[in-house]
Order: sequence, then C-alpha cells, then structure tokens
Amino acid sequence: MDIFSLEFLTSLLLIVGIDLILAGDNAIVIALAAARLQEHQRKRAILYGTLGAVAIRAAATLAVVWLLKIPGLHLIGGLLLVWIAYSLLKDHKENKNIEAKTSLGAAIRTIIMADALMGLDNVLAIGGAASGNYLLVILGLLISIPLVMGGSTLFLKLVDRYQWITYAGSGILAFTAGKMIFDDHIIHDAVSGFSWIKWPVLLLIITGVLFFGWRSQQREKDAEQAVVKSSI
Repeated sequence: MDIFSLEFLTSLLLIVGIDLILAGDNAIVIALAAARLQEHQRKRAILYGTLGAVAIRAAATLAVVWLLKIPGLHLIGGLLLVWIAYSLLKDHKENKNIEAKTSLGAAIRTIIMADALMGLDNVLAIGGAASGNYLLVILGLLISIPLVMGGSTLFLKLVDRYQWITYAGSGILAFTAGKMIFDDHIIHDAVSGFSWIKWPVLLLIITGVLFFGWRSQQREKDAEQAVVKSSI
C-alpha cells in the first residue's frame, strides 16, 4: 500500500478517528489512578503509565494484525467490533471502580494494567483498520500517545457537551467492523460474484448499531425517570 495513496490516507484517518473516540476511557483511567498523588508525581505517573500501556498495546496490536491473516478471524473480529461499537453508545460505569493510588509505582502499575484490560477495543479496531499494514499500526499508536496524555481530556468535555460525537465514533467503529468482515477470505470468496452487496451491508451494520444503541439509551433514560417518579 503506497503511503501517498488514497487507501493509505483513508485508513490513517480512520485510525485517528478510532483513537479519538476510544481515548476517553484511558483518560479516565489515568485521572483516577493518579488522583491521590502529589502534583509533581502526577506528570510522571501519566508519562510512564501511558508509555508502558502504549508499549503493551503496540505488541498486542501487531499480534492482532498477524492473527487477522488467518481465515475466519477477520470475520470473528469484525463481529466483535460490531458489539464494541454498540457498547460505545451505552453508559459505562465500570471505570469508577478504579482505585486511586497514593504511590507513584502503584499508580503507574494501575494505569498499565487497566489500559491493557480495557484496550481490546483499540487493538481490534486499529488492527482491522490497518488491513495488515504494520506502518499504519505504528503511526496509529504514535498518534495515540499525545491523544491519551492530553487530547483525550478535552475530547471528553466535547463528548459531554455534544452527544452526536459519540454516535459518530460508534459509526466509525461499525464501518471498521464491516470492513473487517468483508476483508475476511471466507466472506470475500463467498460474495466474489456479487461484490456490490458490500456497501448495502456496511450501511445496514452502521444503521443497526446506531439505532439499537439509541434505543438502549432511551430505555435507560426511561428506567431512570421511572425510578425518580416512584420515589416522589
């Protein structure tokens, strides 16, 4: 893939978008883990914790890119990413269980371990968007470092203010999931006679994820309103 080709640049923009959307959880992890540290220790915890987490994520992503060459795994990964895209639209409260640490070493370990456990979405999404190109993986991970360390905090504020950004991110992941599914050798060979079906299916996946994600949010709001009314 030529680095100046439209395909390469499109994939890189896709990875940047994925990093922007998924960096928010990592910002929360860093903030909570370093909350009880003294001011001069926080920057070191953020720096070392983020670098350690990115190193682990780099190894995991490169492994995923290699594994995705096995027939059938693109399909499985794509289906899993569809679920991740849908889950992005739901309210996640599990990050609140991350304990703030009082020592620098403990905070760094917490950041690295939590990021490794939560990083499946990033690893899978970037691996799928890279389409086997290791240069794209490396560039995507390099881009993720400043995003996680600084830009993600600003992005979190924007997400709180503009709900459509979360939907846009979910749509990007759904598109990547559909792309992964059709990149799988099994699916590619099965639809080779009518390749036109790819784009209607991609549109269906994106629409389905956004619709059911929206319905899930509405059900949660209705349930919260019902609890409030019953307590009055």
